[in-house]
Amino acid sequence: MIPAEILITAPMLPTVIAQLGECFTTHHLWQVSDKPAFLHEVGPRIRGVATSTLYGRVGEDLLAHLPSAEIIASFGVGYDNIDVDAALARRVIVTNTPGVLTEETADLALGLLLSTIRQIPAAERHLREGRWRERSFPLSTSLRGRRVGILGLGDIGKAVARRLEGFAVDIAYCGRRPQDVPYAYYPTPLALAQAVDVLIVLIPGGAATRHTVNAAVLEALGPDGVLINVARGSVVDTQALIAALREGKILTAGLDVFEDEPRVPAELLDIPGLVLLPHIGSASVSTRAAMGQLVVDNLVNWFSGRGALTPVAEVLGIL
Repeated sequence: MIPAEILITAPMLPTVIAQLGECFTTHHLWQVSDKPAFLHEVGPRIRGVATSTLYGRVGEDLLAHLPSAEIIASFGVGYDNIDVDAALARRVIVTNTPGVLTEETADLALGLLLSTIRQIPAAERHLREGRWRERSFPLSTSLRGRRVGILGLGDIGKAVARRLEGFAVDIAYCGRRPQDVPYAYYPTPLALAQAVDVLIVLIPGGAATRHTVNAAVLEALGPDGVLINVARGSVVDTQALIAALREGKILTAGLDVFEDEPRVPAELLDIPGLVLLPHIGSASVSTRAAMGQLVVDNLVNWFSGRGALTPVAEVLGIL
């Protein structure tokens, strides 16, 4: 056993908890009733943290109780639930689980796009409820002839673009800078939205990207526009989206993420034709297992003196 105590902030896969328990002395914060007393007693001994978005914010309020912490290993590619600046100020390394969920999330993005445009969930309900015997399902819109914009051409964005190439649609993107790819580049989300009629959102969450997709961007998509969000709920202004849908400024939307998960606004639930999923972008058995293993491997590597495997971008910037 490695001589380090690890704080696990929220339930994880049983295999992850078991492996961490075999390698370290672990403490399960979600099972503690009096957390302030627990952190006062145990916090100074904690050297590593395993966390996920299920826990909520990992910020200064928690880190202040963990003066010996060296590393935060987060389950997921997104890490906007972690105050990275506060962690780095305390010389705490932050890691995430990129790469292992790229293809799975790209698959889900394409499935959500097709489900939304062709109204696949509504068509299945039409059949299951016996309405096919009464009338045919209404015609849907099509992916044919559409222009698809990818907001955020990182690893997942590129994987989505590769899949879209097989559908013979025009592809464009927006990012921090142009890349060496065969797609049209637009420097701002608004410019991208003006050039396309499908917008797939894949940018990271956090304060810097909050409400990037706002009323102006949605209106620029146009009345035949389709919004697909498999990134973070915070990057889309929910109230602006509801207004755009109600007023016909865009056609429809497919959402796998929401601003206040797992609470989904009733206004979205009440709008017909939307496809709403419970944040399942990477939610396959094999992919979640790989993500969990990377959490374990980051902690084991770090405390074995071999360094973190997948430090986040902000950490790489100071190494």
